[in-house]
Amino acid sequence: MANVVELSVPKSNSKIRVQTGLFINNDFVPSVDNIEPIRVYNPSTEEELCTVTAASAKDVDIAVAAARKAFRETWGKNVSGFERSRLINKLADLMERDKQTLAELECLNNGKPVKIARDFDIGDSIGCLRYYAGWADKILGQSIEIDHKTKIAITHPEPVGVCGQIIPWNYPIQMWAWKVAPALAVGCTIVMKPSEITPLTALKLSELVKEAGFPPGVINTIPSLGSVGGLALAAHRGVDKVAFTGSTVTGRKVMEAAANSNLKKVSLELGGKSPQLVFASADIEQAANWAALGILYNTGQDCTAGSRLYVQDNIYDKFVATLAAKAKELVIGDGFDERSGGGPVVSKTQYDRVWSYIESGKKQGARVIVGGERRTTPGYWVDATIFTDIRPDMKIVEEEIFGPVLSVGKFHTEQEAIDLANDTTYGLAAGLHSTDQAQCHRVSSALEAGTIWINQYNVLYNNVPFGGKKQSGVGRELGSHALDEYISTKAVHWNYGENIEWPL
Repeated sequence: MANVVELSVPKSNSKIRVQTGLFINNDFVPSVDNIEPIRVYNPSTEEELCTVTAASAKDVDIAVAAARKAFRETWGKNVSGFERSRLINKLADLMERDKQTLAELECLNNGKPVKIARDFDIGDSIGCLRYYAGWADKILGQSIEIDHKTKIAITHPEPVGVCGQIIPWNYPIQMWAWKVAPALAVGCTIVMKPSEITPLTALKLSELVKEAGFPPGVINTIPSLGSVGGLALAAHRGVDKVAFTGSTVTGRKVMEAAANSNLKKVSLELGGKSPQLVFASADIEQAANWAALGILYNTGQDCTAGSRLYVQDNIYDKFVATLAAKAKELVIGDGFDERSGGGPVVSKTQYDRVWSYIESGKKQGARVIVGGERRTTPGYWVDATIFTDIRPDMKIVEEEIFGPVLSVGKFHTEQEAIDLANDTTYGLAAGLHSTDQAQCHRVSSALEAGTIWINQYNVLYNNVPFGGKKQSGVGRELGSHALDEYISTKAVHWNYGENIEWPL
């Protein structure tokens, strides 16, 4: 039997009980190789929370075998869409019941405020499960007329099989739901590899999977180092599809490992350096609200973070002053305090990375107008930081930072704004703010990104597809498009009347 830990919840007498073993075949089990466990920390205090079992390559093999057995015997084509829908909805019910506990656990391990985790991440995740539960009995094929007297063709959308899913640390619960829900809806089985930095909520969700009544092996959870579990799943010949969310550098390794093993199906949601454009006709107050949300939500730890902001020159000074005032209002602090709108960055490694970019911006001559100073208290705190006087060749302008750091530049013409926005190797998202409808159409059409926001930012819906262009990935999540990532379409050609003479 694997270990169980009880974690104390600050400002209350309650404790959260978490199983810390590998979740395989609906049981929490130790590693067969008994390798060194993963140390899990609280980023708000820098204190160790607990250790969790780390999967070895042999454990990955065991988890994949469990998922394969379930796919062949108790899931896949063996379970109706109605039953898949019922179980997914049951899982959503249990998440609803345990919303507060999950939010508190997310705060302890990830650092994000409880109210943000509870009301946004988890609320959206429950909605995601319910959305795909609604799809489970609507996975339809086609009948295609060939010759109505003698032949017909029929298409069968089938689950692709065993899916390796690798999720990041910035949205541990939400990315779990985005990956799990469409895969379950079409009948795939799953081996889930959470980030080694934030494994606790994936383990807690595994308890709910068992309670909901999913057959053993349908969902397996294997915390591990990325170099072990993640790449092992990508390279595993028993895995039919791999879905990855994370950095572009790691995404390339995942795709290479998948190609070199069995050419499995791959979807990648990768990094971004997303632009926001503010035109002279914009509502300055509202555009500043959205621009602040675009970079400061989740403490900037967001693939779509609007980290490059370009403002038309004739409103530049007024807009920047308005934006700076809003950034100063955000409270980045204790996640168990309802006043906090942001928490720490997730780890010491990420903290050092973000501060290296802030120091680089200063060294290369950008001007800090908000933030830019370190706190002396424990915790991986980075306050909202805004740079002006930027150049295109600065690291803070070119590279993904993944922290609450914004670079603000100016433009004169519409075409100049478009050129600045598209001057990046990424293409995940972009935003524009304008009340000129013709301009909105022109600019949104010209921007090179998978998601474009007009007069808003960082708002996603479970029924709208999401994904990137260029080095921001391949494939789509959310909406009906995500189902296609987990389906293999079989074409059946049926001859019921035509005979041929032989030999030809």
